[in-house]
Amino acid sequence: MLYQDEIDEINKIDETNEINKANLLMRSVFYLLDDAPYGSEKAYGVLNAAAVSLEMDVTLGLHADGVFLALAGQESRFLGVPNNSDIIYAYPEIRVIAHEPSLAERGLLSRSLVERIELMDDEMFQEEILSSDCIILL
Repeated sequence: MLYQDEIDEINKIDETNEINKANLLMRSVFYLLDDAPYGSEKAYGVLNAAAVSLEMDVTLGLHADGVFLALAGQESRFLGVPNNSDIIYAYPEIRVIAHEPSLAERGLLSRSLVERIELMDDEMFQEEILSSDCIILL
């Protein structure tokens, strides 16, 4: 008969093995932000989800209205919400790419962008998505 502490130890080993299996299967994650950075919780949520995924290779892809997050010098205090671009600066481990055609469609190519942002055309952006082990859309 097994004692409770022995059962607990076996369960810990099983949990560790499951975590290790998950880590082997998923080494990279791509978060896609396609909504404006303010006006909903989506950008804040995806940025924080990316921040807690740093054990993996994390890429944040800005597409459609999500590219507004790429603009430098954002000031959100008048909206009474956290500055989402601060999260980009706080976590340099998060790779941030922006869909260049989305920037062009919104007339943002001539504006100052956060210096860490990598611009990518359609093909490169899609390759980044497809090369990730996991894609998360919020």
